[in-house]
Amino acid sequence: MSQDFRPPNLALTTIGLSLATFMQVLDTTIANVSLPTIAGNLGVSVNQSTWVITSFAVSTAIALPLTGFLTRRFGEVRLFIWSTLLFSIASFLCGLAQSMPMLILFRALQGAVAGPMYPITQSLLISIYPPAKRGMALALLAMVTVVAPIAGPILGGWITDNYSWPWIFFINVPIGIFASMVVGNQMRGRADVTSRPKVDYVGLITLIVGVGALQIVLDKGNDEDWFSSPFIVITTIVSVVALAVFLIWELTDDEPIVNLRLLRHHNFRVGTIALVLAYAAFFAIGLLVPQWLQRNIGYTSTWAGFAAAPLGVLPVMLTFIVGKYANRTDMRLLASCAFLVMGTTCFMRSNFFVQIDFWHVAGVQLFQGLGVALFFMPVTTILLSDLRPNEIASGGGLATFLRTLGASFSASLTTFLWDHRAIVHHAHLAEHITPYDPSAQATLQGVGVQGQSANVLLDQLITQQGYQISFNEVFHMLGWVFLSLIVVVWLAKPPFSAKAGPGSDH
Repeated sequence: MSQDFRPPNLALTTIGLSLATFMQVLDTTIANVSLPTIAGNLGVSVNQSTWVITSFAVSTAIALPLTGFLTRRFGEVRLFIWSTLLFSIASFLCGLAQSMPMLILFRALQGAVAGPMYPITQSLLISIYPPAKRGMALALLAMVTVVAPIAGPILGGWITDNYSWPWIFFINVPIGIFASMVVGNQMRGRADVTSRPKVDYVGLITLIVGVGALQIVLDKGNDEDWFSSPFIVITTIVSVVALAVFLIWELTDDEPIVNLRLLRHHNFRVGTIALVLAYAAFFAIGLLVPQWLQRNIGYTSTWAGFAAAPLGVLPVMLTFIVGKYANRTDMRLLASCAFLVMGTTCFMRSNFFVQIDFWHVAGVQLFQGLGVALFFMPVTTILLSDLRPNEIASGGGLATFLRTLGASFSASLTTFLWDHRAIVHHAHLAEHITPYDPSAQATLQGVGVQGQSANVLLDQLITQQGYQISFNEVFHMLGWVFLSLIVVVWLAKPPFSAKAGPGSDH
């Protein structure tokens, strides 16, 4: 009976599963700080090099909701092993790439095989732990999900500065081989029941076209000035039509490739809404703070990484405590505390100013870590709580897919808002501050600048202040988003106990 299956060494199996997730989540951010170096080495512009990120994100987003279908076809353990090994091979090919098209192709392949890794790891972890310790397993996975994106830019910058950019991909090879060998060996005795589900070609094609086009719109919208660009308009129409066909088809087909009917479960629906919106706001913070530190405050990418890094301290320290004692507490209460802390840190950032010191920024990041430590595990437990055991992998894949899409929307929307509001504030400030203004004259004389140089410096100062006011506004808005999610999470209904994976009902 696979519900009683326990690997010979639970700790070693957990390390193998966690390493694979760490490697996969790390790769969503590790290339970010290396893009200028990659672009220079491969002879393209930095704008073109962003496709290194986009191609990975698009492929991952498309592959994520296919997890349930692939699980039924190949079984969880085999799918995990092959995904991890293929990820290692794709990483090796990325490091060998000699041109930008080659790198983009291999990154797309890497993203495609990465898709099922997180939901499968989540499902396997739940299945090998006894019910009382499943909260701890989910908390551990949550910690990995938080720490990896923070470690990515710091590690990527260090490797690129001290070695060469291909090594940001080569480091995955030994990790992936080790993780797949350990899990394969430890889970050898676990019975996986497989079937041969019909391939839903209409669902698959409309998913690829719809999500692919949507991701391109989100990534390129800001650069192309959104709907003033015919390319963005056409791509949006293609995306909307494809996704509309996808939704109608998947809800009416007997064997859909993505099981949208899982949203009939109340807690899964409420938990997924809370996860998607909270993760979108959390992602916006992670994107905006390092950019603001570099563009507005003048930090290097390494120091921006150091200022953001304290976010990971408390999740690492508190993970096992949260995992051990969380099941004695109402999950809605823990999630509410998480949203309260994260909302408070957003309101604190809405009072930041240009001369703020490093320790103040790092301190707010550290405090936010408390919210992050309490966020992922309770929300994940809530959304999985009313799924049947054989729906866990599909549900995990669907929730992670929607979370990924939410992060993409968030990335585009917050960058657009920050830039757009900065332009508005620049115009307002420029109306009131001129080189002839007495206070402006005193400032310029104080730094010994006159003539044309004074106008240039004044414009730079106004631009800096415009971006600062805009930054404060965006964070004020994010604060209210987090507080509103407290209401959403209390719509969930207990009990909230994570069930075992698909093998458990056989």
